[in-house]
Amino acid sequence: MSAETSLATLIRSMRPQLNQGTYVFCTVGDWGAIAPGDVIGSFREAEGLTLILQRERAAALGLSFSYEAAWITLTVHSSLAAVGLTAAFASALGQAGISCNVLAAFYHDHIFVAQADAQRAMAVLEGLAAQA
Repeated sequence: MSAETSLATLIRSMRPQLNQGTYVFCTVGDWGAIAPGDVIGSFREAEGLTLILQRERAAALGLSFSYEAAWITLTVHSSLAAVGLTAAFASALGQAGISCNVLAAFYHDHIFVAQADAQRAMAVLEGLAAQA
């Protein structure tokens, strides 16, 4: 299966999936006692290592966090070279007053929204796909 680049096809085929659980963003100086298998996503910045973990795991590790998120996966296999998908769904979510944090991975785009906004975000994304 090859990655999709057509914006119209990407939007029409997004098929957002709400993953179970609550996820948090934490920052640490290094991996320390954190097992790579505990981490949903990571990014190294000059100020430290940002980790995305399940809330329960972050709490068990004693990591501090302030943002509790729901994780939505767009199940379409989007190309990393595709143009406009992030702008389309971020604009739709923004118009609904929903903040989003996006992680583009090799196969899919992953959207983190405030836990309280999860169902509204799903409705917005499903509506966007239906209009395409």
